[in-house]
Amino acid sequence: MEGDINQKLLTETTKNEEEEVLFKERLWTEMKKLWIVAGPAIFTRFSTFGVTVISQAFVGHLGPTELAAFSLCFTVLLRFGNGVLRFSESVLLVKIFNLNEVFHLDMMVHRGRLQVLISNLKHVGFHPLKDDCITGLSPSSLGMASALETLCGQAFGAKQYHMLGIYLQRSWMVLFATALCLLPIYIFTTPILIALGQDETIATVAGYISYWFIGIVFSFIVSFTCQMFLQAQSKNMIIAYLAAFSIGIHICLSWLLTVKLKYGLSGALLSTILAYWIPNIGQLLFITCGGCKDTWKGFSMLAFKDLMPVVKLSLSSGAMLCLELWYNTILVLLTGNLKNAQVAIDALAICLNINGWEMMISLGFLAAASVRVSNELGRGSSKGAKFSIMTTTLTSFCIGCVLFVLFLFLRGRLAYIFTESEEVANAVADLSPLLACSILLNSVQPVLSGVAVGAGWQSIVAWVNIASYYLVGIPIGVVLGYVFKMEVKGVWVGMLLGTLLQTVTLIIITWKTDWDKQVLLAHSRVNKWLVPESRETNSNQE
Repeated sequence: MEGDINQKLLTETTKNEEEEVLFKERLWTEMKKLWIVAGPAIFTRFSTFGVTVISQAFVGHLGPTELAAFSLCFTVLLRFGNGVLRFSESVLLVKIFNLNEVFHLDMMVHRGRLQVLISNLKHVGFHPLKDDCITGLSPSSLGMASALETLCGQAFGAKQYHMLGIYLQRSWMVLFATALCLLPIYIFTTPILIALGQDETIATVAGYISYWFIGIVFSFIVSFTCQMFLQAQSKNMIIAYLAAFSIGIHICLSWLLTVKLKYGLSGALLSTILAYWIPNIGQLLFITCGGCKDTWKGFSMLAFKDLMPVVKLSLSSGAMLCLELWYNTILVLLTGNLKNAQVAIDALAICLNINGWEMMISLGFLAAASVRVSNELGRGSSKGAKFSIMTTTLTSFCIGCVLFVLFLFLRGRLAYIFTESEEVANAVADLSPLLACSILLNSVQPVLSGVAVGAGWQSIVAWVNIASYYLVGIPIGVVLGYVFKMEVKGVWVGMLLGTLLQTVTLIIITWKTDWDKQVLLAHSRVNKWLVPESRETNSNQE
């Protein structure tokens, strides 16, 4: 009897040990798959940030009017165009540029304050373009392209590899048509800005810059779609390599064209356009010349079929991301309109600058969550999808906790990286708890948004964003900032509460989701638009 009990206990112990080993192996495998996507995605976002910083630096040396016009175009025009084409990536970043200052540059010119504004921005390490380019730029282009992320990820998981190429071509057509609709904004920039009350000199220069930016807008079509296409296959190391190569070329070209050859603004803009297009050309060559043999079978007439479902999913994605972008923009506008808040605004700029850089890590995990969830759902594994969500969320949250403690500990000391003003540093120390809380929330919220994209919940998240941001966050921010005189703190607290509500809601939705049903929905989506591979081959031959 005693021997039987001992044998049973030994068997149970052995079984538990085997399960523990299997769990560790499974966790290690999932972590490798996670970082294969997240690592290059994080590096690519930092590199693209660098392109904008470099462009701003060279344009800034040309003169205050050129810098003001360049900032205006990047802040308003490219953000709008990029937002319409995709999402932000993201657009999850809180904008750190005081748009109220930009929109009233005409008054500053007349008062002789433009140069003071620019020097102050540089003094506090406040880079308007840097934080607009990738995050703010990402909402309409990203909104449309986010649909491709869902479709490609689920098709790849279902091993319908040939469908990825068809989805890619469909997205090109949808985004190209969208970009054409945006052209009048860029063609008539000068009269539009003058009608909005901008200084005529700045509006004229901005109009000239906007013609060049048309090339950047069309680069988003290739950039966003190819990134989603490659990411779904975990082949985004090539994107990171191309991003690193592009920023190196951009530095050399910017110096050559702007400083050495004295081409001025035209040289800086040409270098910027090339910096956007060089990675695109590399991605296209990689895709079409053998890098994706299973997923790219050549151009197909079948890409013209079933465009409307792609458009509908794209619109849901665009709504989800644009709502987040506009929320952040409105909050910064509210902050810019506060009275007697110069030091607080400088401190806010530094805090959100730090927050913006940290957000690039979270956006990398957003991409990873989207790819892993969509792949597992397409593969038919609800357990795999749940395990991926848990692993990605906990990994990002652990990094967020470390940064949360770090920024609470450093508080105002970080400010001296950006400014020598003790008053501003003290204000940063005062805002540091809010910064730390933002970083902690940002470690979870983007991952859950990535889960939503991977599962195809964009329309649900759009409604969550409306309720959380526009019915809670903004009203509370206005009341605390203006009525209770909390000013910058009040607006930021409102923003945090809106983001917290959104995060909690997404956690509840994710927790209560029937993932077995999501597998069926993913298969239904894939099969609904499935084109037999033999039929695609015949179409290519024709």
